[in-house]
Amino acid sequence: MTTSAKEHEVLRYTAFSGDPGGGNRAGIVLDANGMSDDAMLAVAAGLGYSESAFLTAPPEGLGGREGRAFRIRFFSPKAEVSFCGHATVAAAVALAERIGPGELLFATSAGTVPVEVSEADGELRATLTSVEPYIEEVTEADLGEALAALDWPAADLDPAFPPRIAFAGARHLVLAAATRERLADLAYDFARLEALMHRLDLTTVQLVWRESDTVFAVRDPFPVGGVVEDPATGAAAAAFGAYVREFGLVPDNPGAPDATVLTLRQGEDLGRPGTLTVTLRPGDPRVRVTGTGTRVEE
Repeated sequence: MTTSAKEHEVLRYTAFSGDPGGGNRAGIVLDANGMSDDAMLAVAAGLGYSESAFLTAPPEGLGGREGRAFRIRFFSPKAEVSFCGHATVAAAVALAERIGPGELLFATSAGTVPVEVSEADGELRATLTSVEPYIEEVTEADLGEALAALDWPAADLDPAFPPRIAFAGARHLVLAAATRERLADLAYDFARLEALMHRLDLTTVQLVWRESDTVFAVRDPFPVGGVVEDPATGAAAAAFGAYVREFGLVPDNPGAPDATVLTLRQGEDLGRPGTLTVTLRPGDPRVRVTGTGTRVEE
């Protein structure tokens, strides 16, 4: 690593699992003031995780409580990304361990992201609130190219879930598999999918399979970040929440009449299981994503 990187403590956390062997790992630098872009990228590349997060002083006018507001930047091993959900959760848990649970406010390249950290039975849980999402059409040609890169026949898609690009801080192509077996069989053309994703400005491809009304198994190829697959993807979970709400694909939750709550299970096919909880509130277009996190020993 560079000299600048060595001067800043790099923590290792996993998000969306209380088990260090599960979830998605992220590097965290809680005080990245003075680090150059090259130094941040060097840390991310050296760790090799999907993303790492770097916290600096908040921009003027951000708001939030003193000492609990920050600018946060995210780097994959290959480049900076606009927003990363799992690294946000990991950073929030790391901060809460040091300054206590409560409200945090992060300025990201995609917009302002509030995070609430709570503690129950000795476990910290962070809930991020996304920026306002949107859903976008995908052309037949681009869909065909994505399926060709994945080696997925169009007949293996679930017709109840129309392919779309969804955004809630980063752009993701949402494709739904008709069977769990289709989702489990993931062996794609890395370079071909990467080229398409760069052209469409995608962060991941969100592959899903519906297990029940509110439970989904998900996988996220991430070649643009230099990673074959992301083990737990908070930004994609937020985008997926916006997507299912847009098309009315999930029922209201009778146990929580003021919200619809989804469970996304990710990482099982990688041997790194994690759980992402997605909450949709009536009258609020933003999406909330909740998960645990824990430190990973070096």
